[in-house]
Amino acid sequence: MRKRFYAQLNAATLLMCSAAGLNAQLASPSQISGNTSHSANQDTGWNLEISPYLWFAGAHGTVGVAGRDVSIHASAGDVLSHFDIGLMGAAEARHKRFVLNGDLMWIRLSDSHALPFLQLSTTSADARVGQLVWTSKLGYRVIEHSRIKADANVGIRFWHLAEKVNFNPSLLGLSFDSSQDWADLVIGGHVHLPMGRQTEVSLVGDVGGWDATAKLDYQFAAILGYKLRPKWTLEAGYRYLFIDYRGNNSSVTNLVTSGALVGLTYRLR
Repeated sequence: MRKRFYAQLNAATLLMCSAAGLNAQLASPSQISGNTSHSANQDTGWNLEISPYLWFAGAHGTVGVAGRDVSIHASAGDVLSHFDIGLMGAAEARHKRFVLNGDLMWIRLSDSHALPFLQLSTTSADARVGQLVWTSKLGYRVIEHSRIKADANVGIRFWHLAEKVNFNPSLLGLSFDSSQDWADLVIGGHVHLPMGRQTEVSLVGDVGGWDATAKLDYQFAAILGYKLRPKWTLEAGYRYLFIDYRGNNSSVTNLVTSGALVGLTYRLR
């Protein structure tokens, strides 16, 4: 029982660090920055954009399983050292004052540690964790002015977390394999502050959970966008995300993830 607990705890810790480094909503720079390239566009058609991005974040907080908790502290470098594969990107469609956007983040991390459980002939444990986060929001521009623009939005954030641990060799077939899924209703706002013909500062925040699924889930960010070309915008800034989720088997995820992010938005039209 004790060995299984430590396997669960190791997997949960690594998974939450993955959420820190590349996770949760998590919102893309295009959604956060307001996409400078279309801020001044007042046409009556659809504006369509895609945005690949990266978030270089560290994490600190508490994770636990089976009623046992542990504190974690991981830098962005710690997280990236375990990265295997991932896919992150967003798309946005805007028509007049209405906006619809989606954000997909999928990553997989792995790690291997020596575990000299000689009595079980086990010398190492391989941990593999994965995370998929899909967020979709519908928004409406409530303020439209040359010096300030503001959107209000509401949407759903779906989370899928999975972890697997194998012991090598394992004469007794020791392993751990589990997953959990939940969805949060989130509401938020997005303020655009044009700073000239090529730059824009954006402020964004949202909050969800309210003990319906996660106990609390919120974020805020500040982003600077710079138009490189009429259809290309470079974005960079800082993002802070907090999640407090209590799942099955007395699992606990109470984490702050924060750090710099960069992205590139391409405007299709």
